[in-house]
Amino acid sequence: MNNPKLLIVDDEEDILEILQFNLENEGFIIDTASSGEEAIEKLTPEHKLILLDIMMGGMSGFHVVEKLRKRNIMTPVIFLTAKNTENDLLTGFSVGADDYISKPFSIKEVIARVKAITRRDYDTTSNISKQPESVEIANLKLDLNTKILEINNKEIILTKKEFEILSLLMRHPQHIFTREAILSEVWKNESFVLERTVDVHVTRLRKKLGEYGAYITNRSGYGYSFNNAVKIRK
Repeated sequence: MNNPKLLIVDDEEDILEILQFNLENEGFIIDTASSGEEAIEKLTPEHKLILLDIMMGGMSGFHVVEKLRKRNIMTPVIFLTAKNTENDLLTGFSVGADDYISKPFSIKEVIARVKAITRRDYDTTSNISKQPESVEIANLKLDLNTKILEINNKEIILTKKEFEILSLLMRHPQHIFTREAILSEVWKNESFVLERTVDVHVTRLRKKLGEYGAYITNRSGYGYSFNNAVKIRK
């Protein structure tokens, strides 16, 4: 496994230096940026993860992720921030973040979170032969190797979490997954995540599925399932 390259973005020089020093000691290759604008310019496909401060002068971390996702750039993001209310957490996940670490943070915690996400990507790649190549239901085709969703042969861009939720549901049609079960399968104890975060991701996922979003059903008090028997409006 090649050493993963990360991009750290923070307008506090001391934090950049501390994170860079410790993550390089763990074998990561580090690039840094001191603003959201600089981060967007520096980000390349080689970067496997972005550590991103939210409250910066100029473009906020939320705005950075929104811009990246609109450009279909799905590099995983961990927010580093002093903003840790429930609304802030949900906003972070709703724009496409993968994890969230509150300041002041423990370096050991940051390293553990970074390793969890970069290891997850490696494990997914290395275990490619152990899973079916694709799942097809109705006009939806989910390629589990390339991580691409096609609807009526048109590619639909999903974030990593959206893809993993849809994959879980489509691989087990009709099965009802509680929010807790989805958190366990998709987030795998990477961080403390609110159950409402699942609802935020499912809402975004349904929008991307268009009319087929109706296939993701919610049984009140139970959870979510994928049911292609549901009649959809054309």
